[in-house]
Amino acid sequence: MKNFTILIFVLGLLYCQGYSQVVTTEPALPTEDDQVIVTFYADRGTAGLKDYDGDVYAHTGVITNESTSSSDWKHVVSGWGENMSQTKLERIDANTYKLTISPDIRTYYDVPENEKVLKLAFVFRSGEPVNGSYLEGKDTGSKDIFVDVYEPKLTALLSKPADGSLFEPGQTIEVEGYGQEAAGLELLYDGTSVASTESSELSYSFGAPTDGSHQLILIATNDEGETDADTVDFYIREPVVEEPVPSGMRKGVNILNDNSVTLVLQAPFKSYVYVLGDFNDWEPRPDAQMKKDGELFWLTLTGLEPDVEYAYQYYIDGEIKVADPYTNKVLDPWNDQYIPERIYPNLKSYPEADGADGIVSVFTTTPEEYEWQTDDFTPPEPEDLIIYELLIRDFTENQDIKTVTDTLDYLQRLGVNAIELMPFNEFEGNDSWGYNPSFYFATDKAYGTFNDFKKFVDECHARGIAVIMDMVLNHSYGQSPLVQMYLEDGKPAENNPWYNREHNMQNPDAQWGYDFNHESPYTQELVDSITSFWMSELRVDGFRFDFTKGFTNTIYGPTSWASDYDASRISILKRMADEIWERNPDAYVIFEHLSENSEEKVLSDHGILLWGNMNYSFGEAVMGYHEDGKSDFTWASYKQRGWNNPNVVAYMESHDEERLMYKAQTYGNTSGSYDVKTLENAADRFGMAAVFLMSIPGPKMIWQFGEMGYDISIDDGGRLSQKPPKWEYLDDPDREDLWRTFAKIIDLKKSYDAFSTSDFELDVDGEVKQIFLDGSDVDICLVGNFGLEPVPVTPQLNQTGWWYNHFKGDSLLVGSEGVEITLNPGDFAFLTSTKLEGFESVTSSGSEVIAVDNDIYVFPNPFLDNLYVSTKNEHRLQRIVIYDISGSKIITRNNLNKESVINLSGLANGLYIVEIVDDAGGVYREKIVKQ
Repeated sequence: MKNFTILIFVLGLLYCQGYSQVVTTEPALPTEDDQVIVTFYADRGTAGLKDYDGDVYAHTGVITNESTSSSDWKHVVSGWGENMSQTKLERIDANTYKLTISPDIRTYYDVPENEKVLKLAFVFRSGEPVNGSYLEGKDTGSKDIFVDVYEPKLTALLSKPADGSLFEPGQTIEVEGYGQEAAGLELLYDGTSVASTESSELSYSFGAPTDGSHQLILIATNDEGETDADTVDFYIREPVVEEPVPSGMRKGVNILNDNSVTLVLQAPFKSYVYVLGDFNDWEPRPDAQMKKDGELFWLTLTGLEPDVEYAYQYYIDGEIKVADPYTNKVLDPWNDQYIPERIYPNLKSYPEADGADGIVSVFTTTPEEYEWQTDDFTPPEPEDLIIYELLIRDFTENQDIKTVTDTLDYLQRLGVNAIELMPFNEFEGNDSWGYNPSFYFATDKAYGTFNDFKKFVDECHARGIAVIMDMVLNHSYGQSPLVQMYLEDGKPAENNPWYNREHNMQNPDAQWGYDFNHESPYTQELVDSITSFWMSELRVDGFRFDFTKGFTNTIYGPTSWASDYDASRISILKRMADEIWERNPDAYVIFEHLSENSEEKVLSDHGILLWGNMNYSFGEAVMGYHEDGKSDFTWASYKQRGWNNPNVVAYMESHDEERLMYKAQTYGNTSGSYDVKTLENAADRFGMAAVFLMSIPGPKMIWQFGEMGYDISIDDGGRLSQKPPKWEYLDDPDREDLWRTFAKIIDLKKSYDAFSTSDFELDVDGEVKQIFLDGSDVDICLVGNFGLEPVPVTPQLNQTGWWYNHFKGDSLLVGSEGVEITLNPGDFAFLTSTKLEGFESVTSSGSEVIAVDNDIYVFPNPFLDNLYVSTKNEHRLQRIVIYDISGSKIITRNNLNKESVINLSGLANGLYIVEIVDDAGGVYREKIVKQ
C-alpha cells in the first residue's frame, strides 16, 4: 500500500494563482502585427515537461472570430507529433523555453485578412513519445494555454495578481501592470492612489491586510488624456472554522429543502476550500469558505431558489478550481455547445462569470423525479444471460439513449435478455467509446438526460431485459477532479489518495490515463460508492468492469499484460464483488479479465462472470482455416477450463474485436467454386457459428448488429471512430436469414433446460464440429461443416428413433447403427430428440420465426433520415404510405419485405402519419416525427 505523506503548508508556500503563469509574452500586450516572444515555464501548470532533457515543440494555433469555442483552434501550424523548426522551442535553462512568433502573429499562423485573432493557443509537448505517448505541458487542470491578443489601442492590463486571488494576512502582494499606447499609469488600491509612472510598465508591492475583500484598479492614460482601466478584486483568507459535518451528510450535494443544500468534499492534506458558484458571483468571499472536519470540508448554502440550476466549483488552497467529484451533472465549456437540443433540451449555459474555470458541476434543490413503472423485475439467472453489447453512439442515427429506448422492441424480438451499455458515465469529449472517464456519478449529456437513462432501464425491465453498465475503474483521465486535486509534474502526486503516481504496468500499451491505486482505502470507498449509486439511482442490474487485470499495484514488465496469477489482485476484486452483493445479492459482476486460467477459476468460484474471447477461433472457423486446431473453440466451455461454474461469458465479437463478417468477406478461404468471401456463404457460416456459440452452456454475448452480419471493419476510419448503423441490412435476404438464425437459437437457449445442462460434450477442433447436450427436457446434437467441401457425417446420437433437424424442418429416422447425412460447406444440422416448438426452416423461403404477437414495429420515433418497419407475424408488408399532418399523401412504397428501411431524408422536419397495410389487409397507423 502506498504511504501517504501529510503536506505541511507554510505561509511561504502559499501563492496567488496569477503569480505562476505557465507562459509570459514580450510584449505583454501583443497585437496581431507584433513579433511575439513566448516564454514557457515547464515547471508550472501541469509540469508535464519538467526536467525533460529532449527537444520541446509547440502545438499551436489561434482562436479567431470564426472559432466556435476555445477548443476550436484555427490555423494550427503543425499536426500533433509533427516536428517542425517553426514550432521548436529554444531552451533557456532546464525548465525555461522560448518560442519566437515572427515576423508577426498573422504571418506566422497564416491568418486570412477576413479573420480577427483573439487568442494564441498552445500545448507544449516532447519531441518524441515517452513510454508510448508525448509528454505535455499544459495549464493548471490539464487545460490548453491561451494568450490574449489585443487591439492596437489604449489598453490597461493588470497581469498580477489574478482576479479573484486569495492571500494570507501580511503576505506580500506583487502588482504588475502594463499599458499599451499609454503615456502613464496609475494604480488605485481600494480607491486610493498608491503608485504612478509616466512609462508603460508599473510594478508595486505591499503587505496584504488582515481581512476582507479589496480592489486594485490600473488606469492607463495617453497623450490626448484618454483613459482605459483594468480592475482586479482580491480577498484575504480568514482562519478555517473546524466543525463536525452535520449528521447524515454524504459526499457531494445533500438537499436539505427547496432553499438549502449542504456540500461535502473529501480533500485529504488540503488546508482550505472555497465554494464558488452562481449563488455568490463566483467570488471567494468569507462566507464561501468551507468548514473543516478532518479531511472533509463542508458548507451549507441557504437562500437558494427552487427550480433553478446552480453551477459551482471548489477552489482549493488558492491553487486550483475543480468540479464536485460526486456531481450528477457537469457543464463543459468546450463540448456542451455541440450537444443537440433534441438530445439534451434546455441545457444550462456555461457560466459567463470570470471565476468559473474549466468544467463546473451543477445542482438544483428540486431535481425532476422519475416515476418508475416497473418494480417487479426479476433478472435472468447469470448462466442464462444472452447479453447484447451496445454503443449508444453507433446504434442509431440519433446517437442518443431515447432512440435506443424506442428500438427496444427490436431487441426484445431478437430475444436477448440483457443489454450491456458501453460506458455512459461522463467521459471526456462527446464522441468516444467512453473508456476515458472523468466523472463517475453523472451520465454523459451527449447521450441524453439522467431521466432518459432511467426510462431506458425502466423500459428494459418491462420487457424482461436486464441492464448491465460497463464501468471503467482501472483508470481516469485528466479532467477528473480526483486527478486534478493532486497533480504534480503532470502525474498524480505521491500523496494522491486515489491514484498511483506511476503505472504499475510498464507496458505502454497497457497504460491509459491515470492509474487507480486499488490498494488505497480511499479508492475502495470510492468504488463502493460508485457501484452503490448506479444500482440504487439508476437500478442497473450489474456491471461489466473494464480491464480488471489492472486492479493491482503489482509491478509488471514492459512487455507484460499482467496475466500472471496475482493473489493481491484477487483479494481486491473479491472485496469489490462482495460489497456489490452486500447491496444487491442478485447483481451481475462481470470482469474483462483475460488472465491466467488459475486466477480466473478462483474468481469464477467466487461467483464472478468473466469474459471469454473466442474471436480468433470462431473467426478461423468462419473463414475456413483449421490447421493445427486454430478453429478449436472448446475454451468457450467452462468445463474445458476446469471451472466449477458456468461463468464464462463467451463471445465471438465485442466492441474490441474485428467483425467476423468482415474477416470472412475479406480473408475467407476458397476451394473450387466455393468461396467463403461471398455474402451468402459468409452469412451462412457466421449463422452456423452463432448456433454453436449459443449451444455451449453458460452466458453468452453478441456485439451490436452482429445478428445482421455487420461487416464494416473495426479499423475503418480509425478504431474508435463512428461506425454507421446499418438497419438497411434487414432488407437483404441473406442477412434476414442470418437474423432469423440468431433469433431462433436465442429463443431455444432461453426455452430449454438442455442449454444449461452440465452433461455436454464438445468435439470442435476440426472442420466438422459437434456439440451434444444431454438435457432433462430434450437431447440435442449439433453438427456443422466449417470446411470447404461437402462431407458425410454420422452425428453422435444417444438413441434410436426419430430425430428432428430443427432449423431445416425435416426429420431423421435413426437405427441402431446411426445415420449418415451429408453436409455442404457452411451447413449444419441441429438435431433434437423431440420435436420442439418452432420446428421449421429459418430461410426466407420457409416459415416465419416464432411470433410473439401481431404487432408491427416502427422505429426510431423521432427519426432523422431512415424509418425502420418490421412485422413479427407471418404477413408481409404490402404498402406503406406517409401523410403530412393535413392528410395529404406524400410517399407510397409497395410490396416490401417483412422488415424494411424507408429513406425519408427528403422530408422536412415535422409531424407525419405513417399508414402500414400488410398482405392480410391489416392496417396500422402511427404519428411519426422527422427531426
